[in-house]
Amino acid sequence: MLFMGEARIAFGSFSQFYPFYLSQHSDRICRRLHFVGTSLGLAAALHAFSTLNFWWLLAGLVAGYAFAWVGHFFFEKNRPATFTHPLYSFMGDWVMWRDVLAGKIRL
Repeated sequence: MLFMGEARIAFGSFSQFYPFYLSQHSDRICRRLHFVGTSLGLAAALHAFSTLNFWWLLAGLVAGYAFAWVGHFFFEKNRPATFTHPLYSFMGDWVMWRDVLAGKIRL
């Protein structure tokens, strides 16, 4: 299956990757879904450590990726960067989440 905007680009650093990551999240609903999924993932991680029930970590990962992938497949119409750049994509999600909280990115 081909997606619009699919790219297999080699990035030398996260600072080179992040502008590409943001370009893959131009749809406002996609960004909102990412923010909700990341927030749920954080809540699940905090709950896992507070209860020492580490199954919540898995629940947090599932929630985070489920919301993000819905945003990409149904609204952004592109392939999630996590398929080609998993570590940078994970980092990008947290930086984007922080930038939303800081008011640098609108939801």
